[in-house]
Amino acid sequence: MYHQYREGYLEVVSGCMFAGKTEELIRRINVLSYAKKNIIVFKPIIDNRYSEEEIVSHAGAHVKCISVTYANEILNYISEDVEVIAVDEVQFFDEEIVDICEYLADMGKRVMVAGLDKDFRGEAFGVMPELLTRAEFVTKLTAVCAKCGAPATRTQRLINGKPATFHDPIVLVGAKENYEPRCRHCHMVADKPIKYNLKLKKSNT
Repeated sequence: MYHQYREGYLEVVSGCMFAGKTEELIRRINVLSYAKKNIIVFKPIIDNRYSEEEIVSHAGAHVKCISVTYANEILNYISEDVEVIAVDEVQFFDEEIVDICEYLADMGKRVMVAGLDKDFRGEAFGVMPELLTRAEFVTKLTAVCAKCGAPATRTQRLINGKPATFHDPIVLVGAKENYEPRCRHCHMVADKPIKYNLKLKKSNT
């Protein structure tokens, strides 16, 4: 009835902004804290929207963390007795975070990361595709489209109330003042290149 898994695996929580990724990561951290697990939490130093010493969800949940600039700094804080490593906003880290997550999971650590799977253009965000591929467990969350109420899977960037252009910088740390959740059909990117211009043939029936 009960399965005993060998220790050590990677789990990824992904989705657009306002989907509850950080909230879910904090929930898992709290559950494991109640189980007396030794947990250490990290985030990239670039994410200082709400706090420099905590990961904070848009709903206000928060947990103490260590802010680091580069992925390899994480290894400086890992000791033998650490059982769980959690990383928020993982999409902002350099490519080395992938190998570090793999290394820690191979060591028998439970590695939990959360991050945006797509950038504001609707394209794969940084290291996320690789992490999603390597993870044992993946949770993809959706928000509610701010325009039509459909399930939102994309993050709309707004500059002065208008959609950002395709050529704007990928990284712009912000919250409700710059972003809102959108579905596929309501998501807009100004000046986005058109790859296909398919004209469907009319049916004869």
